[in-house]
Amino acid sequence: MDNFARRKVGAVDAYTKRRAGGPPGFFEVEAAGLRWLAVPGGVPVAPVLAVDAGGITVGRVTSTPATAAAAATFGAQLAATHDAGASAFGTGPDGWSGDGYIGDAPLTLRPHDSWGAFYAAERVLPYARTAGRTGALSRPGLATIEALAERLASGEFDDGAPPARIHGDLWSGNVLFSGDSVTLIDPAAHGGHRITDLAMLALFGLPHLAEVLAAYSDTSAQLPSGWRDLVGLHQLHPLLVHAVLFGGGYGESAVSTARRY
Repeated sequence: MDNFARRKVGAVDAYTKRRAGGPPGFFEVEAAGLRWLAVPGGVPVAPVLAVDAGGITVGRVTSTPATAAAAATFGAQLAATHDAGASAFGTGPDGWSGDGYIGDAPLTLRPHDSWGAFYAAERVLPYARTAGRTGALSRPGLATIEALAERLASGEFDDGAPPARIHGDLWSGNVLFSGDSVTLIDPAAHGGHRITDLAMLALFGLPHLAEVLAAYSDTSAQLPSGWRDLVGLHQLHPLLVHAVLFGGGYGESAVSTARRY
């Protein structure tokens, strides 16, 4: 179980998250991801003040009401973060070796040359098969997702965009409105596709999402034409993660999404 505490580190107001007996590297990869995402002109991230095997301490973020102007700034900054790039699809943050986590679920960080092969092998099939073993996915549902994974691996959904430097778990709880923009926390950072972060924002909702997406689209030169039609494809992974962690109707939602593609 996580323990949370607010404290001072020198003159800095800080926030500490600790977990006794957590999995190896749980906090260290989070810290590596935050540092990797902190790029000039990109979205601000919570600064890492300390990290060890049992916890992480970051600068505390003062939250403010969400505004359309801050959302637009966030959208433009997110394009800059993504454009900082990664060496491959699926690779982890610079300076980190090994795998990572998305929430409490393991997340492989293995490099691939193409997005479709990476997404099928590392993001879709492992979670779908785990959900099938636990009963969160039916056999026909798993077969539907496996058929989509074949299309992904064949490159049918690939485009010419290079790997982006993505947050990887960009739901609204990890996007803290603060002043004239936002600050990001709790990443599952890796080299991925730009649409993946946008799809996560859309999946669970964010205030002024339309402004975020419009500003992003106006700023980025790397979004493929018709990218909005691919948002559901990029939501398949978080739906499968939720099916593994929580069961419920997430497995059915994942199958319904897979059928569209």
